This record gives sequence, C-alpha cells and structure tokens, in this order.
Amino acid sequence: MKRLLPSPWLSLGLLGGWLLLTRSFSPGQVLLGLLVAVGLPLLVAPLRPRPGPLRRFGLLLRLILRVGSEVLHSALQVAAGVLRSRTRPPRGAFVQIRLELRDAHALAALAMISAVIPGTVWCELAADRSLLLMHVFDLEDEAEFVRQFKADYEHPLKEIFE
Repeated sequence: MKRLLPSPWLSLGLLGGWLLLTRSFSPGQVLLGLLVAVGLPLLVAPLRPRPGPLRRFGLLLRLILRVGSEVLHSALQVAAGVLRSRTRPPRGAFVQIRLELRDAHALAALAMISAVIPGTVWCELAADRSLLLMHVFDLEDEAEFVRQFKADYEHPLKEIFE
C-alpha cells in the first residue's frame, strides 16, 4: 500500500483540492482527481525529505500555542507601531543570532515560525548553520530579543528535533 500511496494525507489533500477547484463531483472529475492524487505523490516521492524525528509531543503542543499567542501579540505591537510611527518611528534593526540548532527539520520549523510572527523576517542563514540574520520591526533591546527568541523557539525546537 505504501508503494501506491507513499503519502496518503497528501493524496487526500490533492483529491480534495482538485474537487474544490473544479467545483464538480462528476465521475470524470473524481477520476481525474484520483489520477492526480495517486500520480503526483509517486512522481515527487524521490524529492521528498526523510521525515524528521519528533520527540516530546507535549512540548510541541506548547510551542504551537506559544507561537499562536505570539502571532496575536506581535500583530498588535506592529499595528501600534505603525499607528504611532509619526511620533515615534519604529527602530527596525538587523539582529545576528548564534544558533545551536543543526537539524534541517528544526531549522525549517524555526524559519516558518519567524516568518509567521509579524515584525520579524528571517533574512539569511550562514552556510554552516551557526548564525541567523533576522530583521526586527521595532527593537528595543537586542540582547533581550536574542535571549527571548532562543528561549521561546530555539531551545524547544532543539528538544523536539535533536
């Protein structure tokens, strides 16, 4: 079964997406959707990375909740910063963060987290994966930001993936 459907959830999503995009449940569209849902994952299977080792699911859930709350909190901070930009312009800055993470899956998760949080942008990762360059919309204290970023995101990801 794994040979025919190397990624069943992806196949299900592709079939659902196909049917939603065509807005038709006719037998022909269902058949085409099944062809896409089975064929595409088979074609791209050699390109997919190995699944990452996930440990500490409780910590993963807490990290997801922390990121969700940080998205809301940061969105409000960025909105306030934009509204008061005439009286006090935001202090945007580039920050270099020394990373302990080396796992590709953990670094990908960290990149997604920093891209989702308003006011932060992942800019560059050193070739040896030891240094991250990030832009912050309004930075008060660089050392505190780095400490908080490592404590909130890097250390939990390190425990989850490494």
